[in-house]
Amino acid sequence: MASSATSTPFISSIAAAAAKSMATPLCKTLTLPNSFTGTRKSIQSRVPRSISLTRGSHSAKSFVVKASSELPLVGNVAPDFEAEAVFDQEFIKVKLSEYIGKKYVVLFFYPLDFTFVCPTEITAFSDRHEEFEEMNTEVLGVSVDSVFSHLAWVQTDRKSGGLGDLKYPLISDVTKSISKSYGVLIPDQGVALRGLFIIDKEGVIQHSTINNLAIGRSVDETKRTLQALQYVQENPDEVCPAGWKPGEKSMKPDPKLSKDYFAAL
Repeated sequence: MASSATSTPFISSIAAAAAKSMATPLCKTLTLPNSFTGTRKSIQSRVPRSISLTRGSHSAKSFVVKASSELPLVGNVAPDFEAEAVFDQEFIKVKLSEYIGKKYVVLFFYPLDFTFVCPTEITAFSDRHEEFEEMNTEVLGVSVDSVFSHLAWVQTDRKSGGLGDLKYPLISDVTKSISKSYGVLIPDQGVALRGLFIIDKEGVIQHSTINNLAIGRSVDETKRTLQALQYVQENPDEVCPAGWKPGEKSMKPDPKLSKDYFAAL
């Protein structure tokens, strides 16, 4: 009986604590930093995103994403830059705005020198550089490496993982300012994603594509997109459907006139 009398207050205290805990709703708020968007973080367009999870007698869940007020890169003037580069085994200066009114530009970023996927892309663009020259287009490669690293890589034979001589400049972005301005820098790794931008003669970005580090890009698709861009700029009353190539039928951006294209399929 003594044991029973002693246990009664103890059990009562546990019950009271449990009741108090149940009466207090559990509320948890998580704020995700900018970097919680995969491996890419753009200092121009990313904004904090918050998730609010509330649990109680009735579960409630809300997901709030604030839209950015920043303009997208495509359709706007390309961020200008001036930087050191390696070309023809010499150090040169490259200023993007100097191409305005003269040439189209294919600007592509890659992570690092002396790596694996990168040389396959860089040499592929170099081997087909004449095709881009015929389209009045300059190719520019960019990474966060120094010009000395670029030079050493150019001076390394392809069979040893090097580049050999290239037909276009490799730009040094050691300050990472160019990569940041184009939204391709991975902040916690200090390297750029595989971003590619096609810039027209007015200095406006007309196309962009960004691959993660393990995925190489296609020279064929870059050229095809450039051809489509130049076609619609020369023929402003027409648009290019999926997979369009020179010589194929284009389309009129009109509800009635577009029927001619679809009727021929």
